[in-house]
Amino acid sequence: MTDEVVIVGGGLAGLFCALKLSPRPVTVLTAAPLGEGASSAWAQGGIAAAVAAGDTPAAHARDTIAAGAGLVDPDVAYAMAREAPLRIRDLLAYGVPFDKDLEGRLAVGQEAAHSTRRIVHVHGDQAGRAIMAALVAAVRQTPSIRVMQGSAADLITTGDRVVGVRARINGTRADIAAGAVVLATGGLGHLYDVTTNPNEARGEGLAMAARAGAVIADAEFVQFHPTAIDIDRDPAPLATEAIRGEGALLVNRAGERFMRRVHPDAELAPRDIVARAVFAELQAGRGAFLDAREAIGASFAQHFPGVTAACASAGIDPARDLIPIAPAAHYHMGGVATDTNGRTSLKGLWAAGEVASTGAHGANRLASNSLLEAAVYAARIAEDIKRLPPAPPTALPPCANADANEPLLDAERERALRVLMSSNVGVVRTAACLRRALAEILRLERDAQTMPQLRNMATTALMVSAAALKRTESRGGHTRADFPHADPRQAQRSFMTLAEARRIAADALRSHELETAA
Repeated sequence: MTDEVVIVGGGLAGLFCALKLSPRPVTVLTAAPLGEGASSAWAQGGIAAAVAAGDTPAAHARDTIAAGAGLVDPDVAYAMAREAPLRIRDLLAYGVPFDKDLEGRLAVGQEAAHSTRRIVHVHGDQAGRAIMAALVAAVRQTPSIRVMQGSAADLITTGDRVVGVRARINGTRADIAAGAVVLATGGLGHLYDVTTNPNEARGEGLAMAARAGAVIADAEFVQFHPTAIDIDRDPAPLATEAIRGEGALLVNRAGERFMRRVHPDAELAPRDIVARAVFAELQAGRGAFLDAREAIGASFAQHFPGVTAACASAGIDPARDLIPIAPAAHYHMGGVATDTNGRTSLKGLWAAGEVASTGAHGANRLASNSLLEAAVYAARIAEDIKRLPPAPPTALPPCANADANEPLLDAERERALRVLMSSNVGVVRTAACLRRALAEILRLERDAQTMPQLRNMATTALMVSAAALKRTESRGGHTRADFPHADPRQAQRSFMTLAEARRIAADALRSHELETAA
């Protein structure tokens, strides 16, 4: 099977890129039915863009840089902020019903670490769902886009060029040759036992790229959302940051506003700070809750219908009750390293959305910049690919393992990996925990060689854990209890290949064995 362009992933980045490539023929390979299983649909907050009177792209960029804890590429941040209004206009043209005020202007909300109101919403907390619905409808009306449901397992390479994708479609292994491959597979939240991400967010795209030899950037930086609703559901429902933007408070079981003693911005402090504070309250046994009773009260259901429904499923009424919360793996700032056109270190491979690391987020993503970055880079990739001449068909190398009936996952081992990551590579990390994680991940990866999805999960977990062990400081979403302060000498992005990660893991295994023996 040969296609000119193959996009792996059916979230915002993948579908937006496919639409921007029209009328060029494109195949979108998606792990779930179109519009389902994509993290984009779960995004509640909205899209950050300087579209309101008095706001500017420069101010948006400055907030992005400040939130990124010293690792944001300023040129990337300023360019992304400048393009934001254009991408909002694109989404409006595709039919996204963004909220508007009585005068017909886009309504904007406030979120943490933004210096002004600039978050464009849909029905309060329905932005992701509405954006995906509009894009899915547009894709279905675009004859140049073919959608195939299947599970990608590997990238196919010849030398340093990606020439196709190895997948399983309808139970049959399929090798798809492509002149250009775009990874838009989303994040890795499902590597963690507590996450706000759908099951499909296993980090598989990062693993496929790493195994093919691509450079991975900033893998250690995982953002934990501080206000996942703690009602024993997997994935955990999210209480959007916009609720705190409207004045809701964070309190412990005694009713104390604990954020006031942590940061001058209190509830609107950057996410990493709020997540650590919530984690500390839970570890101390004091509990953590979101209190919207006074700030929002009876209008809560009107403004936040998704959160209301999630709470109602557990017998909680946010207008009258405290909402129990816990930090949950939410977003990966790291990913496949790309340039400003979305090109990776491998020829023929681009990446957009959460699977990519563009330098826009640094060590800590600014709220509601994720959907924006996905749209900006999806559009750039489309333009970049359009400028290239169509690639001739490539003869694909044979596959060493042609068993199409191999299981994708082992539920018990998957569960063990998720618990391992939450316990050892979570909100707070130490060298001993990271070495323990790496030792176990190596074993899991070895045992998963015939299970493509589990192998990909283990490979990505290896990259995250190795990068976290290598960074001996605390910065943004990466907190080391044994190195609690930021080190100015490490104020730079990390870049790592799978080969280097394996060397770090091998050293960690030896150290772990010595510690265990002692």
